[in-house]
Amino acid sequence: MQTTQRPMTAVIMAGGKGERFWPKSRVQCPKQFLSLTGDGETMLQKTFRRIRGIVPPERIYIVTNGEYMTLVQEQLPEIPEQNLLREPAARNTAPCIALAATVIEKRLGESVMLVLPADHLVRHESLCADVLCRAAAAAEETDALLTIGITPTYPETGYGYIAFSRTQDAPAGVYQVDSFREKPDLETARQYVASGSYLWNSGMFAWKTSTYLNAVRKYLPAVGEITEKLGAACDTPEFSNVLTEQFPLMPSISVDFGILEKAKRIYTIPGTFGWDDVGSWPALLRVARTDTNGNYRDGDVLTVGTTNCVFSGGKKLIAAVGLHEIIVVDTDDALLVCDMEAAQNVRKITEMLREQGRGELL
Repeated sequence: MQTTQRPMTAVIMAGGKGERFWPKSRVQCPKQFLSLTGDGETMLQKTFRRIRGIVPPERIYIVTNGEYMTLVQEQLPEIPEQNLLREPAARNTAPCIALAATVIEKRLGESVMLVLPADHLVRHESLCADVLCRAAAAAEETDALLTIGITPTYPETGYGYIAFSRTQDAPAGVYQVDSFREKPDLETARQYVASGSYLWNSGMFAWKTSTYLNAVRKYLPAVGEITEKLGAACDTPEFSNVLTEQFPLMPSISVDFGILEKAKRIYTIPGTFGWDDVGSWPALLRVARTDTNGNYRDGDVLTVGTTNCVFSGGKKLIAAVGLHEIIVVDTDDALLVCDMEAAQNVRKITEMLREQGRGELL
């Protein structure tokens, strides 16, 4: 396993709302703080355990919404309190990572930085750790921005894709990113997989803090100006106030759109380690234990002639007869019944609830 000369740090982004996992995932306790695989370990805890084998807890940072700080402390007591970074407002991934990079560089100097979402799953953690270490070493060696690509195993239409090619400038096993592609239709996804020149975009990254912050200043100057102010105030009594005042002024923009699609030197390392972004309820059929008929069952569930369904129960018995590829999720105050193919549209229910002023159900 390769190592870096500079301090290696990790940033876990844990501020998402997880709306496609409604009604289990709520504003007060979203997806990353839930155990979705039936083993009692939350998504955030799994991510932390996955990374702490290569980065010690004192160099792991969590960026999350202010209202989730207590949840993070309860679930990850090993993380030093000063490593919990509060987002005063949701501003997507580019500002989130810029905040973390600024604090890390102020405290540790130039560091190699791994970035991971809090709500993904990995089956083969040792293989994932090896890829992350190789990405960190390549980021240090090349001064490039690196993204971890996943070798696709089927034509998934819910993921973004990375078009990649070989280049003599990159270290062995590292490839040039030619372009990022949005979520494709099924036929296009089939073409991507058949070509062997595309990877799934995992949303995991590696770069030096200086490399990322330089890219922010170049491609997102409004974010760069504010990170300068945050860096100047870091670890002073004024930091909380400066963060509260300045962070919401940043544009809301993803790191993919704001930086990676514009930067010139982007590399990728392909990985095959059982990754899944667990983006919506059907993912549980891929990542969790199912019965002999392919059903995921959590809670008191009885089935007859039912196949390839997702059942997540509450206090009541769920009895299903003759169902196929249906999602049923029961909570104290809401019941979701959804066709498997429409699972991406669960988010539209939360939008409707918000428009109707029914915040108690969000």
